[in-house]
Amino acid sequence: MKGQNLIVAKAWIEKADHDLGSAKVIFLHIPEYSDTIAFHCQQAVEKYIKATLISFDVEFRKSHDLLYLLDKLSEYIEVNSETYDKAILLNGFAIEIRYPNKVIHLSKIEIKNAISIADDFRSWLLNIMDTK
Repeated sequence: MKGQNLIVAKAWIEKADHDLGSAKVIFLHIPEYSDTIAFHCQQAVEKYIKATLISFDVEFRKSHDLLYLLDKLSEYIEVNSETYDKAILLNGFAIEIRYPNKVIHLSKIEIKNAISIADDFRSWLLNIMDTK
């Protein structure tokens, strides 16, 4: 990455790290807030993907849809079906679950899985940006 793209991508990564860190802290201290934890995991992955797109100088529309963002990314790098499956799982935790009319209850195993998926995306995408 060079110049302005580097600055912008790093800002997205920092925000993504804050979301993922928040998910982990909430899980440790208030695990019953599963909807909030899941939301932060989805948000983290969204931001990691956006950072990667920016690093490739790819334009994308404003969207919280991880599948759309992965489709854009797949124009530049290989994105396997397992990655899409993980994105599908997190996509269900996007914006809508923040509101009272959409209540979800997730088990500790499901929450640990969401955090693990977000960690996996972080590692994968930061590695791609580092080797680009």
